[in-house]
Amino acid sequence: MFVEILNKLKAIIQKDQLLPGDKLPSERELSDRLNVGRSSVREALRAMELLGLIETRRGEGTFIKEARNHRLVEVLASFILNDGLVKQELTETREIIERNAVVLASQRRTEEELKDLEAYLADIPTAPSARIDAAMDRTFFHMVLKASNNSLLHRLWVELTEYDQFNVDSDHTYPKSKYDDVFTMIKNGIEIEQHSAIKRNE
Repeated sequence: MFVEILNKLKAIIQKDQLLPGDKLPSERELSDRLNVGRSSVREALRAMELLGLIETRRGEGTFIKEARNHRLVEVLASFILNDGLVKQELTETREIIERNAVVLASQRRTEEELKDLEAYLADIPTAPSARIDAAMDRTFFHMVLKASNNSLLHRLWVELTEYDQFNVDSDHTYPKSKYDDVFTMIKNGIEIEQHSAIKRNE
């Protein structure tokens, strides 16, 4: 019953085209629309709030939160990332997404996105042979994923990157020269079969 209510709540959010920041219907209205008791609705909403998917504002109602602020990734990561094989697969999957995002970005990026990438790399005071830090790496590939103009691929990458922040043993960075090479690929345009694999921890 609990899972069924959550699925129906999701359907209501989609049907009403509610976005982050929008207000959910009241408990009474949700109870009527779902044809379940208000206590069941309240339980489902409480679970969603604990995960940070929604927030209750006293005197105002319940609102949908930004996806990047929810704790679902953190909760799942605490269970899933204890497995060494999963950590390895996580890195591998991230690499696959990033490689394909580079190809898409080379075909779809705008001149403004290209200039932003170039300016970002120019501001990194690091020798070509030295690795940049993990935060810079995430910012760079976040820009690449945006330039790929594939929102689903971008969202998947964001979730995997959130997971990866809990994998403290991994050094998810490249030498500065490799980021420059990726920028050149995006600038000049490449095909998937021409793209050499990006491998982390090289």
